[in-house]
Amino acid sequence: MSNSGVDAVESAPPPPPVHREVSEKEARQVAEAAREKDWTLPSFVRELYLGRLRMDLIDPFPTPEHEDGERGREYLQKLEAYLRTVDGDELDRVPGMPREVHAALANLGAFGMKIPQEYGGLGLSHRTYTRALALCGTHSSTISSTLSAHQSIGVPQPLVVFGTEEQKRRYLPRLAKGAISGFALTETDVGSDPARMRCEAVLSADGKEYVLNGTKLWCTNAPIAELLVVMARTPAGEGKKGGITAFIVEMRSKGVSVTHRCSFMGLTGIENGVVHFENVRIPVEDRLLEEGRGLKLALVTLDTGRLGIPVQCAAAGKWCLQVVREWAGVRKQWGAPIGKHEAVAHMISSIASDTFAMEAVSDLGVALADSGKFDIRLEAAMGKLFNSETGWRVVDRTMQIRGGRGYETAESLAARGEAPIAVERALRSMRINRIFEGSSEIMRLFIAREAVDPHLEKAGAVADADAALAAKAKDAVGLGVHMAGWVGQNLLGWSRKSAYGRYGDLAGHVAFADRSAHRLARGIAAAMARHGPKLERRQAVLFRLVDIGAELFAMCATCVQATARVKANPADTSPVQLADLFCRQSRKRVNDLFKRLFDDTDRDAYRLAQGVLDGQYKWLEQGILPPPAPEGVER
Repeated sequence: MSNSGVDAVESAPPPPPVHREVSEKEARQVAEAAREKDWTLPSFVRELYLGRLRMDLIDPFPTPEHEDGERGREYLQKLEAYLRTVDGDELDRVPGMPREVHAALANLGAFGMKIPQEYGGLGLSHRTYTRALALCGTHSSTISSTLSAHQSIGVPQPLVVFGTEEQKRRYLPRLAKGAISGFALTETDVGSDPARMRCEAVLSADGKEYVLNGTKLWCTNAPIAELLVVMARTPAGEGKKGGITAFIVEMRSKGVSVTHRCSFMGLTGIENGVVHFENVRIPVEDRLLEEGRGLKLALVTLDTGRLGIPVQCAAAGKWCLQVVREWAGVRKQWGAPIGKHEAVAHMISSIASDTFAMEAVSDLGVALADSGKFDIRLEAAMGKLFNSETGWRVVDRTMQIRGGRGYETAESLAARGEAPIAVERALRSMRINRIFEGSSEIMRLFIAREAVDPHLEKAGAVADADAALAAKAKDAVGLGVHMAGWVGQNLLGWSRKSAYGRYGDLAGHVAFADRSAHRLARGIAAAMARHGPKLERRQAVLFRLVDIGAELFAMCATCVQATARVKANPADTSPVQLADLFCRQSRKRVNDLFKRLFDDTDRDAYRLAQGVLDGQYKWLEQGILPPPAPEGVER
């Protein structure tokens, strides 16, 4: 659906932005100000990093505040029936969503799945919504990305959570009917560091409107959107702190132009572009929350928005599992199906057990969100991190098993008479999940910050570079007492299988997770003792601590899921077999991460990297035709 009010994509590009230099201290302050510091609701992952395995929080999986029941099942059936009429490969080949597809999805209410019924939406649960995304994603990433960008991070979600009643009644019915929206945060020079934001909204003299100027990059749905949530800096002055503020912007407003449509290695069909704002006037009524609270709005929105990614990764794993099961049974090499050869069999078993783990992790995250009784910020981040990394491993192995047929496009396969199994499209589409809505590195930093927060709070002035020496010395004593107590609490982290007998053959794995939680807490204490406040700069150490927690989280979710399935159907023990293999392989990864926690190559690797940046190893680049130099680089 085109928007006649948006200036043409072919319009002249905006002038180059003026770079905004920001100190490291200012960048950290902006990020800290947006971070939610209070924990009023329980969190399994937070407890895990405190050395406490709270299985009671996740076993059984929490029940939702409301069930969609038959209504949800009927909707998914209708959606699936429609998707079967759509050529997913064609949508991947042709840029943009066809008008007829948009119209059909609008008629199905797909753009209003999460919008409450009182505003014209379907009011479906997270569970049904994410299952809908899973159905769409395995058939057409164009459809799933369009719907997700619209509802998970676009206008509907922040409007439902933070909007005024007047804003909801003005926009939500329109969005539920099919008006597409998106989210605009990233800029050419601004990614995960919002302190560098240059897009600015200045309040007019009469206080009735803001004047918006700036450029946003990688705005999914922007070329076809009617509305955007735009993050912009509002200046301080006259009793106002200013800061990053959120606005609802009409794409038909004068001064809005989509200056470029971005193309990617995957998600070929999605509409994504660069949006320029030149003296765009925004009524003050279209500001979301108060000035300076935009980044907090974005972070809260992403907490639930991220839930769609783990579910879609799990669905992709299911698709890959069917592909390898069928192919490895009929493809013969050296007189036997390839699935009978040990090297391939090991890959197949990992695909199956990893997929089961991904489903358990995604189901748990959605259940926690639907219950409304938990703080899910860490669970959402952990699910996104674990499933995107595991999903990439699964689809890569699937391509390896399919061999040349995995690398060949579905269109080419069909043209020469073979089944058009689009493994290469699945691989291209899966790769973005490690970057979307916070890269894996950013997820690790976010989780790590929360993991060490109890210690940083006790550190006080010790963690403040600008604090006086006397204050540092005083708080150092308190920090020492705290760390000693912390280690003492987690020193005897013994747990036996008998304590978790309800998990049957999986009891040993849960007991291992319990012991490892104590060990993880001791590891955090050891890292604090070794590096002090500088720990936040030792990302290699922090990332290993986070990855240990991710494995333990997945193990626990998997054991709970498997036990529940066997309880419901005692005759089928296959879930326990899948969980057992995943947990045994996960335990090896956990033990390896503990062994490498303080890897003695970390400093050498860092020094070598700085040497690369300084040009010490330029000789290694000789003998090639060089790539284009990025902006700001002189050769």
